[in-house]
Amino acid sequence: MFIDEVIVELLAGNGGDGCMAFRREKYIAMGGPYGGNGGKGSDIIFEVDEGLNTLIDLRYKRIIKGNKGENGLGKGMHGKSANDIIVKVPPGTVVTDLETGFIIADLTKNKEQAIIAKGGRGGRGNIAFATRSNPAPSFAENGEPGEIRKIKVELKLLADVGLVGLPSVGKSTFISKISAAKPKIAEYHFTTLKPNLGVVKTKDSRSFVVADLPGLIEGASLGEGLGDRFLKHIERTRVIAHIIDMGGIEGRDPIEDYQLINQELKNFNEKILEKPQIVIANKMDIENANKNLKRFQKKIKVPVYPISALMNQNIDQVLIALADLLETIPKLPLYEDTKFESHVLYQFKEEAPFKVQNEGNGVWTIRGEKIEKLLRMTRFNTDEAALRFASKLRKFGIDDKLRELGAKEGDTIRILDLEFEYKE
Repeated sequence: MFIDEVIVELLAGNGGDGCMAFRREKYIAMGGPYGGNGGKGSDIIFEVDEGLNTLIDLRYKRIIKGNKGENGLGKGMHGKSANDIIVKVPPGTVVTDLETGFIIADLTKNKEQAIIAKGGRGGRGNIAFATRSNPAPSFAENGEPGEIRKIKVELKLLADVGLVGLPSVGKSTFISKISAAKPKIAEYHFTTLKPNLGVVKTKDSRSFVVADLPGLIEGASLGEGLGDRFLKHIERTRVIAHIIDMGGIEGRDPIEDYQLINQELKNFNEKILEKPQIVIANKMDIENANKNLKRFQKKIKVPVYPISALMNQNIDQVLIALADLLETIPKLPLYEDTKFESHVLYQFKEEAPFKVQNEGNGVWTIRGEKIEKLLRMTRFNTDEAALRFASKLRKFGIDDKLRELGAKEGDTIRILDLEFEYKE
């Protein structure tokens, strides 16, 4: 089954908790803190496997979870980091964050890797918090939560030449003649239900990859027929090869066919039309083909190569011409840097790291990524830990903000699922 798009939720591993312990050994007075740090949680990493050609494995893994790092131990021993989760994907896989719309990774080379969701760091043990003013801290951190992401994973085939055309113009027959690909061939429309890739070798020993895409029809870019599902696969190709039924077997006009396909490509993505194009005039063994060819060449100013795929005529000339054309076209990245998450330049804004909302009846809710992470990593098992949490909130400016908004002593302050009493 050919699967080229899936939605997956990723939950990277949480960091292990830090340990609170004290050194107690005979003849060693005032041993001090002795708790180690927790281990890092699993990253979720996508890795290219050139043996794959579909995303079918991910279709049945709608949620991928990482493992938690080991907790820190006494005697200053750190917890072990969790093993990363490696997800194998085919070459040409594009990963997009659904929340932001930015591309996380475009994976094209065998064994290429990208961290899609980062595991949380381990919480610090009480050794890490020892200072001159507080040489024996009685608190430790919980592990940092792992990153949670909902992503779209798309496969955009890696091919040098994309074959496009209306149904039943001979694309599948052509690719079966020039490569070892074995597409299904029949006399009815939409015989090809999935893209077919074929490696082509010319007489002078040059090679390239050709993709045969399912037949396009009018309205394909809007969802008609099968075209809208597979138009994305032509975005990576360096040359577009129109296969036109020059014999007009079904009563269609070759010129209108060419213009219709180009219009659908433009509707889907205007940049596709910037790619070099050639026309492979197929079915030249049909009676009216030569007459239609002359009319087509007067109207359409692109290179035209007459062939008969069924009779195996003039195919070698087309392959040589494609190989020559490909040598003049550089391999460019599919996306601009500005579309990648790692290249986005954020404009500096002076914003508070939290928001306070008055719920009424003396209840206030505080939201903010930094505040919520601080809460999750705080272990409220000692008074010192609670005091440290309160001090951190004060440094964020939450006390001042609550006072400004009219909070009164005894009001309830809610962060996530925990509630605190407000005191001046």
